[in-house]
Amino acid sequence: MSQATKIEWTESTWNPVTGCTKISPGCLNCYAERMTRRLQAMGQPNYKHGFNTAVHSRSLQQPMTLKKPQMIFVNSMSDLFHDKVPSEFILRVFGVMDKAFWHTYQILTKRAERLIEMDALIDWPDNAWMGVSVETRDYKNRIELLKRCGAKVKFLSCEPLLGNLGKLELKGIDWVIAGGESGPGARAIDPAWVEEIRDQCLKSRVPFFFKQWGGFNKKKAGRLLDGKVWDQMPKQYKAAN
Repeated sequence: MSQATKIEWTESTWNPVTGCTKISPGCLNCYAERMTRRLQAMGQPNYKHGFNTAVHSRSLQQPMTLKKPQMIFVNSMSDLFHDKVPSEFILRVFGVMDKAFWHTYQILTKRAERLIEMDALIDWPDNAWMGVSVETRDYKNRIELLKRCGAKVKFLSCEPLLGNLGKLELKGIDWVIAGGESGPGARAIDPAWVEEIRDQCLKSRVPFFFKQWGGFNKKKAGRLLDGKVWDQMPKQYKAAN
């Protein structure tokens, strides 16, 4: 378990599942796939099979060892709702979130259909936030599926943002993240796409977090939007902290 991460909207990462398969355009330049090659070369045991999807029971209890409350991104190196992750294991992951109740967990998926299939089986703890990735308007259907799940906090990750998303139905959404793609082969982002999302969030009073402009050198590009850092968080997080 990593107790520090460079992901701007979280504090720690926890990966009881590793590996994935590409499902939509946002996956093309997957950072987790690139990182896996590095970790495999370093001899990290959880990555000995490369980017093949694998579950790691020995990693399940890691949040219990962190006594200081953390914002934890669940499966930064995979997708918890991948079809190769057994349903029983998904439920065990949620069980740990419930037991380690002093943390806040962020789960993000591109597989909203599996999320809804599992929803009735999940006893949703209040500290588990559920989000879906929406990189182009072709995948806005994930938003409506997300709204049907029982998570108390629901969020969108519009990253890597690859096009104009148009009108977003934000009723029932508690948080929106947007950001450009970074790293080798990063696809360009149009500021107008980000501004439109930001403006809709402001109108709907939904907290907005702009992660980055991205590009090959994301640090140089920065994360200022109209001269301001947008790092708003859901009101539930503010209340808990």
